[in-house]
Amino acid sequence: MTPGITAAVHAVDPAAVMRLLPTRPRLLALGEPTHGEDVLLDIRNELFRHFVEHEGYRTIALESDCLMGLVVDDHVTSGTGTLDEVMERGFSHEWGAFAANRELVRWMRAFNDGRSESERVRFAGFDGPLEITGAASPRQALAALHTYLTARVDAALLPCTAETLDGLLGADERWTDSAAMTDPSRSVGQTPDARQLRLLADDLTALLDAQTPQLVATSTPDEWHRARLYGRTAVGLLRYHFAMADPSPSRMARLVALRDSMMAANLLAVAERSPTLVNAHNGHLQRNRSTMRMGGLPVEWWSAGAIVAARIGEEYAFLATALGTIPHQGVDAPPPDTVEGLLYALPHERCLVDTRRLAGALADTTPVPRVSPWYGYAPLDPAHLADTDGIVFVKDTVSGKGADFDTSRRARF
Repeated sequence: MTPGITAAVHAVDPAAVMRLLPTRPRLLALGEPTHGEDVLLDIRNELFRHFVEHEGYRTIALESDCLMGLVVDDHVTSGTGTLDEVMERGFSHEWGAFAANRELVRWMRAFNDGRSESERVRFAGFDGPLEITGAASPRQALAALHTYLTARVDAALLPCTAETLDGLLGADERWTDSAAMTDPSRSVGQTPDARQLRLLADDLTALLDAQTPQLVATSTPDEWHRARLYGRTAVGLLRYHFAMADPSPSRMARLVALRDSMMAANLLAVAERSPTLVNAHNGHLQRNRSTMRMGGLPVEWWSAGAIVAARIGEEYAFLATALGTIPHQGVDAPPPDTVEGLLYALPHERCLVDTRRLAGALADTTPVPRVSPWYGYAPLDPAHLADTDGIVFVKDTVSGKGADFDTSRRARF
């Protein structure tokens, strides 16, 4: 055991988390190195409940479709729909199947019962309407934005009619063709219709900005914030589809960068409205460039966390999560010369690590990156310790409800 490591380790409790941070951040992010492990989601729920109840956080944002998330938000704030309906229709990536996500939604609804609107905790999905197999049609976002503007501004200012949008969009199936993810020629993103839609989406969002005083005065806060979400999503989806049609070698790098850019814009928007708690993959929340191999080639891009941190500085904080073992996925005890291996040697089943103290304790030691035998788990990068505010380390996971989850979904980055 490297001397000094024990001084960097604390119990995983909310008070210890806040002591790690120089100030209470506007946006507090908790990452995870893989999706769907029950123990990680349970820890998230414990911490987030405390931060809502005692630290004044009023939005919980998860790595799920931002438009589908409106279904969850309606439920937790006003009781719309049943819990079963919300878990089925309010999450992408099949995240609604996780028991801990169901418990989080149930708790949020109970917390809000009887509270004033200003004290209610809200839900937000902050991912784009994107799946590992492709992207959604921009129809929902474009139609909702157009409907919102039509009801509030002079018709002469609108760049097009709803019928024009509908005609250019065509059948949704041509946008959602999963073959386009690997075959750019199958994408409609650079067709004349798609190019025209990009111009119209830009005109609609420009109109939204130009009419801000009138629109804010004639809308509820929810209507205004959702209109802005529709605008961001429509523009982002059309950019994403355009990049899907790109046959160049930079295609995948552009796609993953666009996705994180959409995530960052959504996080900044929800944090503007209220102090926000975020849960997503470590790779989306870290301050460093993200890297992965796709199609056998290395891809690098700036994560959503890096973009947000560059914009709001110390108002953003990031805690990474690391695991020792995932036995049901073949991830055994980590080598002792990795960060996970050093933490695994501690007697704690779970702990909170002060990364600044850990970096000092490792000043004369150079941990090597851990190599995972399972592509669905991303180990810590020792080079990123200095840019992480803390680490939640869990020694061992056990196969549970999350283990029955489709591994193609869990492996999603």
